[in-house]
Amino acid sequence: MRHNRAVNHLGRQSGHRKAMLANMASSLILKKRITTTEAKAKALKPYLEPLVTKSKEDTTHSRRVVFSYLKDKEATAELFRTIAPKVADRPGGYLRILHTGFRQGDAAEMVLVEFVDFNEAALASGKKEAKKTTRRSRAKKAEAAPAEEAPAAEAPAAEAPAAEAPAAE
Repeated sequence: MRHNRAVNHLGRQSGHRKAMLANMASSLILKKRITTTEAKAKALKPYLEPLVTKSKEDTTHSRRVVFSYLKDKEATAELFRTIAPKVADRPGGYLRILHTGFRQGDAAEMVLVEFVDFNEAALASGKKEAKKTTRRSRAKKAEAAPAEEAPAAEAPAAEAPAAEAPAAE
């Protein structure tokens, strides 16, 4: 039984595990997206997210603390230069884990780990959804003016084809 065992050792001794997590974190910082197993990704998330939080404050001390974990000068510079300004307003949850399927050889669950603010496709689709209007707001306007039932009934019918035309383009 695993009572009171919080750390997943990943089948490695502590030195190997720390080196592997540092290498994975450096690769993720430099490439913004990596593919790995689910167990390693779940171990990487609590390892890297405090470092990203630490990088929001650009001081010599925070740079030295982050470098002591990453052991990679380029990754540390990238974290402070490009990632920290982009996630400055986010209170946490900097990484996303997406399941991609099973590995061919041993059927291990494979995942894609990426920074949330660096996925351009998801950011672009999120902006388009915010511009849509709902029918509920128009229905309230129609209910507010019951004396003008005939023009209110014709207004949504006239607006509906106009709203569908830009969507078809």
